[in-house]
Amino acid sequence: MWALGDYPAVATEVIRALGPILVSACDVRAGDRVLDVAAGSGNAAIPAALTGATVVASDLTPELFEVGRRDAAAAGTALTWQEADAEALPFDDASFDVVLSCVGVMFAPHHQVSADELVRVTRPGGRIGLLSWTPGGFIGRMFATMKPYAPPPPPGAQPPPLWGDESHVRSLLGERVTGVEARTAMLRVDRFATGDEFRDFFKATYGPTIAVYRAIADEPDRVAALDRELADLARSHDLGGGAMDWEYLLLTARRTG
Repeated sequence: MWALGDYPAVATEVIRALGPILVSACDVRAGDRVLDVAAGSGNAAIPAALTGATVVASDLTPELFEVGRRDAAAAGTALTWQEADAEALPFDDASFDVVLSCVGVMFAPHHQVSADELVRVTRPGGRIGLLSWTPGGFIGRMFATMKPYAPPPPPGAQPPPLWGDESHVRSLLGERVTGVEARTAMLRVDRFATGDEFRDFFKATYGPTIAVYRAIADEPDRVAALDRELADLARSHDLGGGAMDWEYLLLTARRTG
């Protein structure tokens, strides 16, 4: 799904600021061994590497790595890109000082399995940092808008925006972490002048949106209805001049042991 469209355009044109925010919250520094899970094209991995850390950017969609390598070279840094499933990470236990994910691991379908992997590969005392869209924020509401038009999820899959619910993430991590700090914040998005522009951009670039539209491609009435609903959603969040605030949860913790 994430190879559909142009996710790197979303990462660079819309949510670029999120990666550095997460890296700063995790206090990534030179010499740290860092794993970015579901890294995409490196929205967080590249800023982490710029601190002098040794970074592995892992993702199930290696098609995104080409843009990431190019962006890393342009930024004057280098990191390792490795294909990996967030639910079965190919790394040894306690391999990393920092394990983070920026609106990435939230899209793995089985939340507890993914959380177990995040903890497993973090060394005792190491940091875990997660930045996820909230259920009630703009992207959470976008997924709720698309849900009636989407194919049924695979058995056992949980909604991605649950990772933006602090109590859900605390439950996933459990007593294996300590010092949990969590806060919600807003990303100011001013990339789109109108609701229609937002909808058309996401229809062209964002894998989940593209997948939903493909599922109803032979139903023009439903396509038109979803067109209206997505544009209306963006208009309902317009703060003036096309600016929107998209809510996210930023949660950090340390592995016990």
